[in-house]
Amino acid sequence: MKRREFIAVLGGAAVWPLGAQAQRSMSPVIGFVNGASPEPYAQHVKGFLAGLRESGFVEGQNVRIEYRWAEGRYDRLPDMVTDLVRRRVAVIVANTPVAPIVKAATATIPIVFATGEDPVASGLVASLNRPGGNMTGVGITGPILLGKQLGLIHQFVPARTSIAILVNPNNPISEPSLTGAREAARALGRQIRVLNASTEAEIETAFTTLAGADGLIVAPDALFIARRDHLVALATREAVPAIYPFREFTETGGLISYGASLSEQYQLVGVYTGKILAGANPGDLPVLQPTKYVLCINLKTARKLELQLPPSLLALADEVIE
Repeated sequence: MKRREFIAVLGGAAVWPLGAQAQRSMSPVIGFVNGASPEPYAQHVKGFLAGLRESGFVEGQNVRIEYRWAEGRYDRLPDMVTDLVRRRVAVIVANTPVAPIVKAATATIPIVFATGEDPVASGLVASLNRPGGNMTGVGITGPILLGKQLGLIHQFVPARTSIAILVNPNNPISEPSLTGAREAARALGRQIRVLNASTEAEIETAFTTLAGADGLIVAPDALFIARRDHLVALATREAVPAIYPFREFTETGGLISYGASLSEQYQLVGVYTGKILAGANPGDLPVLQPTKYVLCINLKTARKLELQLPPSLLALADEVIE
């Protein structure tokens, strides 16, 4: 190759990355802030990215994403949110513990939430159909979920009365969820005992106090999702029948799970985020609800616990893991 041609090739190769970098810098930026860790949420992030693609946005091509993971340390969230607001990102995506923090931090940047709170009762939006303001998203009706889980656990340990519920007291949905659970417990003649845990060490401590509990309900929480393998192992060690909020727990060996699909939830969040990037007003987008709640049973774990699950419960299951 002649010297002049060689210089021309080098020149072209040098210009291309600069052009690509300029294009990326002009792309809108999404701030994705979450209270959990990235590894357990990898599948749900894929759902989010799939939803974005439905609206014509592809990460690294015409949109950039700034990820912030609190790793279960909710005390980190205010600084993470402040940083994203300072950067003036185009949209902020927030899960349950983050949503109220973001709402307090900005009234101008659009926010799409994935929350287990009642978004109206908690003050996130004015109404489900017409949210108003700068927020919308997807709700999974967490406060109702614990009551339904209590009814399910009543079916597979009907002769027992004491049920423990593991909650993160730093999660905004904990108290309203417990209110629903207490009402359901009274109707079934059950006693419930609340176990609080907001750190991994407190999870360990909570499981040492399980003596006397006939069953366990694990509330939905980013910390618990991130520690699902450890939670399932602790429940197995204590030989306590446990019900979890998401399929991912039974997939890793948990007895029973009942709840909405997180991947579906985040796909809907991705769709809404793309619509807002394309010009939609978040206040005009109705808050969405998951279309399906999934009951999953792990028969291998049931046999290990020497539980005889009623045929009626097995018939209700959407999935049975052998």
